[in-house]
Amino acid sequence: MRHMTPAHLASVLGGRLYVPETIRETEITAVTTDSRQVTPGCLFIPLRGARADGHDFIPQVMADGALMVLTEKAETCGHFPCLLVDSAAEALKTLAADYLREMAVPVVAVTGSVGKTSTKEMIAAVLGAARQTLKTLGNFNNELGLPLTICRLREGDEAAVLEMGISHFGDMTVLAAMANPDIAVITNIGTCHLENLIDRDGVFRAKTEIFDFLKPGGRVVLNGDDDKLAAVTAVNGRKPVFYGLNPHCDYYADHIESCGFQGSRCVIHTPDSCFEADIPIPGSHALSNALAACAVGRLMGLDDETIRRGIASVEALAGRFRIIETGGMTVIDDCYNANPMSMKASLSLLTEAKGRRAAVLGSMGELGANEEALHREVGAYMAAHTPDVLLTAGSLGALMADELKKAGTGCDIRTYPDTDSLAAALPSILKPGDTVLVKASHFMHFETIVRALTALSDI
Repeated sequence: MRHMTPAHLASVLGGRLYVPETIRETEITAVTTDSRQVTPGCLFIPLRGARADGHDFIPQVMADGALMVLTEKAETCGHFPCLLVDSAAEALKTLAADYLREMAVPVVAVTGSVGKTSTKEMIAAVLGAARQTLKTLGNFNNELGLPLTICRLREGDEAAVLEMGISHFGDMTVLAAMANPDIAVITNIGTCHLENLIDRDGVFRAKTEIFDFLKPGGRVVLNGDDDKLAAVTAVNGRKPVFYGLNPHCDYYADHIESCGFQGSRCVIHTPDSCFEADIPIPGSHALSNALAACAVGRLMGLDDETIRRGIASVEALAGRFRIIETGGMTVIDDCYNANPMSMKASLSLLTEAKGRRAAVLGSMGELGANEEALHREVGAYMAAHTPDVLLTAGSLGALMADELKKAGTGCDIRTYPDTDSLAAALPSILKPGDTVLVKASHFMHFETIVRALTALSDI
């Protein structure tokens, strides 16, 4: 890690440094907060959690080869190489911001209510077609995950695509202050985290905190199909770059041809060119993601052919509309998370399936005081996008089923109290030839459902 030495840490973080003179200028090899992931020469940052205090693992990590530790406990300093700080968590954020400045790579920050991860993947695929690109892995998109992602930057990296997830006002300020992006992408403003952000206007205010932390001359890339974002006329004195299906956007698509679950083909228009593109992930959301990636790619100096190759190379992630062929069934693994906007989009895609269509749905979380009405809204939406079979888990999931029953569509509707009971019922209901959508918020643990469906092929 460039210039990341004990002496440099002390100059950036303050505190008192207790290390032998022989390692003061030794370059740290990695940063971790997980005692199980210690590697030789790394820096271990002990965090206090609800169930454990990382300080308790300091003897172990030093025995496993860590170079030094940060610590909030003075008694550590007489025994191990360390830097004594007031807050290890705050120190992690500060050192990450400093390291990102030191590495001086262009930063693309991606946020939004729906599609952050898939848009991040598309942008990283496009940039990765021309440059060595670091991207956020998994759910490392919060105030712990973001600095750890930044600390994964290495010599040779030429760009960083950083996902930012928030749930409260002020969260984005913390993240954006660390990332200080060159380009900020906002995918949409939806009904997410309403228990804290109240309504879409609140979501908009919270997401757009990122504008205050753009680098001088930084650009904003916004979804022009979103009413809240389309109303933004200027950010820091510059017009946003808009993408979307609306031909008034700077980047838009037409001549769209659906290839079912294999994706779509289209013609992408830029401000000064157009080109044909194959998008290997199904749905209008994937098309939107490709347009966002095209806009970022052009802002980063990539040509159309490189962008086209990058888009064609993207792959779906587990839990995010990943198609699994198993036991004669087609399973749509979209279980990583859910909100009303993404639930409707996935149900709409299910209507394109051949054969019997089954929706296996669970509750959506963090919707605040209107959670019941929002679940019923999804159920009403299904009346016009009716699956042949609807299976739900949880009391809120049952509200979707109840609303669909009112429509009298003839759908085979069954409700279950929890995820486990639903999973146990699958073998008696689903059969070869079915296409099965699996979707719920993460707390429902619907990966259990995906595993159960995969196991059916062994029966």
